[in-house]
Amino acid sequence: MIHLGLIGYPLGHSLSPRIHSAALRASGLVGDYSLFPIQPDDKQGLKDLLARVCSGEITGLNVTIPHKQNVIPLLDVLTETAEAIGAVNTIHVRNNKLIGDNTDAQGFLVDLRKFLAEFPSPVHAEQSREGIGVRGKKALVLGAGGSAHAIVYALLKDGWNVILAARRIEQAQQLADSFPNYEICVTENNLSNIDLSHIALIVNATPVGMSPNTDRSPWPENLLFPQNAAIYDLVYNPRETKLMVDARAQGLSAITGQGMLIEQAALAFELWTGKQMPREIMLSAVEES
Repeated sequence: MIHLGLIGYPLGHSLSPRIHSAALRASGLVGDYSLFPIQPDDKQGLKDLLARVCSGEITGLNVTIPHKQNVIPLLDVLTETAEAIGAVNTIHVRNNKLIGDNTDAQGFLVDLRKFLAEFPSPVHAEQSREGIGVRGKKALVLGAGGSAHAIVYALLKDGWNVILAARRIEQAQQLADSFPNYEICVTENNLSNIDLSHIALIVNATPVGMSPNTDRSPWPENLLFPQNAAIYDLVYNPRETKLMVDARAQGLSAITGQGMLIEQAALAFELWTGKQMPREIMLSAVEES
């Protein structure tokens, strides 16, 4: 019997139980996926839950806010990715040790490459054996919170030049400083003051536009998007955000983070079970929610 779950607080909005329960059924595995709402300051609650993973009572866990950093001191090993991002979203056991991993970056990158492969603009037409050739292209990331760390890491590793725009300039600078081997341009969230003409990709890593505030967008109302830029909005609820609608009205291609949600879940599921998640079934589970 496989027991999986999610640590975080609050958890009422999570689609993870629907996704992973469907994955277990489709893979022919007997198991369940539970929610473990642990309040931000409940260190003992975290310790007790991780002890259940160590003992084998729980097979593996996802981690979401506010515990992506809180769990780190309680783990035995961090993967290179989790250490570089400074956050954990997946916990599993290997050789009786608690391993902290982060599948957000790779999940984003897999979905981004699929998106850009279908993108008709000549800006994204350069092909390579590995997929889309992006080396040297500029990406604008909006936000500097936990999600932005994973996105910036993924883009840098994939050869993008990153511009980071955030309301809290100190937080953005801290994020940039956490990747000392790369040059990241940090700017205030006043996009009208920067040159956007060579931007090939815009990623919204803020919660702006998320349900129930669906009438909001992180992009300034009277500012045109860069010509031929692709728009990737990490928000996946609603299925069409205002940022997406506005970008498409200007003739640009835009998607939400629904694909990233599926891909990061699939990577975690494989770590726990050794089986590949059937993505089409997972997507159906999300769309039925």
